[in-house]
Amino acid sequence: MSLLKYLASSTTALIFAALACATLLSVSTVQAQTILRAAHQWPGGIGDVRDEMIQIIAREVNAADVDLLVRVYPGQSLLKASDQWSAVVGGHLDLTALPLDYASGRHPEFSATLMPGLVKNHDHARRLGDSAFMASIKKIIDEAGAVVLADAWLAGGFSSTQRCILWPQDIEGQVIRAAGPAFERMLVGAGASISSMPSSEIYTALQTGVLDAANTSSASFVSYRIYEHTRCMTAPGENALWFMYEPVLISKRRWNLLDEAQRAAFVAAADLAEDFFFEQAKRLDGEMERQFSDAGVEIVHMTAEQAQAWRDIAATTSYKTFSDEVDGGAELIRQALSVD
Repeated sequence: MSLLKYLASSTTALIFAALACATLLSVSTVQAQTILRAAHQWPGGIGDVRDEMIQIIAREVNAADVDLLVRVYPGQSLLKASDQWSAVVGGHLDLTALPLDYASGRHPEFSATLMPGLVKNHDHARRLGDSAFMASIKKIIDEAGAVVLADAWLAGGFSSTQRCILWPQDIEGQVIRAAGPAFERMLVGAGASISSMPSSEIYTALQTGVLDAANTSSASFVSYRIYEHTRCMTAPGENALWFMYEPVLISKRRWNLLDEAQRAAFVAAADLAEDFFFEQAKRLDGEMERQFSDAGVEIVHMTAEQAQAWRDIAATTSYKTFSDEVDGGAELIRQALSVD
């Protein structure tokens, strides 16, 4: 009786119970096809690159004639973004795409995938895919219960209503919204003040003077029209500080049920999706620069020397805290920084 009372009072348990029932039903066939459910948080049908990545995988697998039917549920229409990691590693959801840092509460090592200065540019991000750093991250993902189908990295930058942010001293005295605790530590170390908020609130905060500056992804800078309240934009370029890892994951429980032909179909589809995302992520940076430039915003890019000055501050703030508080954290930082 106590267990029933617990389940009745637990929203998360009810969600997972419903998903478990749906999983059992999904093994039934529609025209001899096993149904797989893919869910993510981004809007569907409007060209969002993260939704398109999942849609490519679904279309390719569905057309591969391997008795699988992938259905995509965008915009948190199946479950909340905060529940996706638990659902996919628990086998209650088949596929998802999400910022891996969302799961850092359960696996603090994942904070390394949103750590300032570890990824320099899109080509560098791609080289990281075959590195010891990503092998370590993917080993944790695998042991937790998921398999990485495709890598995806989004770049970001800095906007300011005051002055261009190139050297650490440029942020001194400014109030900034940063993307995550690791960036906040580095920025505080450089003399900034922090105001934490979702990226969706940046526009109003800049408009009302609550913020002087913001740090987020290129996609968010475009989506939220931050150019309307920006004097200078530090775009990613070749020496970016901000990159976020957002992989496509498949539940290990589902993966282990697939036959050889079905796995091959997923691998081929994921390769196409990964290539698509790589090119589109670069395009997003260019689109951001175009929109800001058209609005009269000054566009700047960090030099290698300027980016290194930021990494020097991160070494005594963000990297140090991560190394001190996370088992194996120092080695993860070393592995990432060793990739040219």
